[in-house]
Amino acid sequence: EVQLVESGGGFLQAGGSLRLSCVFSGFPYQHYAIGWFRQAPGKEREMISCIASIDGSTDYADAVKGRFAVSSDSTNNTVWLQMNNLKPDDTAVYSCAAEMGIGAWCLMDMDYWGKGTLVTVSS
Repeated sequence: EVQLVESGGGFLQAGGSLRLSCVFSGFPYQHYAIGWFRQAPGKEREMISCIASIDGSTDYADAVKGRFAVSSDSTNNTVWLQMNNLKPDDTAVYSCAAEMGIGAWCLMDMDYWGKGTLVTVSS
């Protein structure tokens, strides 16, 4: 059974930092991509970062470039999202999701999803 479990969310003031973790298990393939997504109240889900297992390539949404950084530890099946200089607009439920396959990259419709962790940033 594939599982992705996020942790590390919380409440903090603008300008602060958080590191989210995504621990995954049960992947049926060796290669995959893991994306971080967020959904704010009343807004559509948006993809904010992606990392590919095959070569470690990454990508970020413009809204978080320079502030967020994604990294992975394949030995421990963990992907992190380091979030710095957080803003009230970053308030959302953050979810990690996985897409399987050797050429996998992040899509809005990923194969597997975690349940998410809430990040609240006050002004």
